[in-house]
Amino acid sequence: VQLQASGGGLVQAGGSLRLSCTATGRTSIRYHMAWFRQVAGEQRELVAAINWIDENPHYADSVKGRFTISSDNAKNTLYLQMNSLKPEDTAVYFCAVKWYGDYTQAPYDSWGQGTLVTVSS
Repeated sequence: VQLQASGGGLVQAGGSLRLSCTATGRTSIRYHMAWFRQVAGEQRELVAAINWIDENPHYADSVKGRFTISSDNAKNTLYLQMNSLKPEDTAVYFCAVKWYGDYTQAPYDSWGQGTLVTVSS
């Protein structure tokens, strides 16, 4: 499966952005999906994930109550609605999928290219 992320940009603190990630290829197979983010020089962090079984979402503590992960299976698209953005949310955001295992944890199997989110103070 190939993943294409979009929706990043520059926003002021307190603002909102919605990221999208469209999957192409073997989309007939269901999989867990997630958003990660990475700041230069730091490890990639799992931000939010959703599993294909019951679509139960999982969030990092740092984004709970502000970010919402969702999926539109008909469009093979994953979303991340980000509200009340903070400067510390600035990072490159990646979408990813995995077929087996704990969806709340890395590793993930297939990755899209990143989209940059910059939050100004």
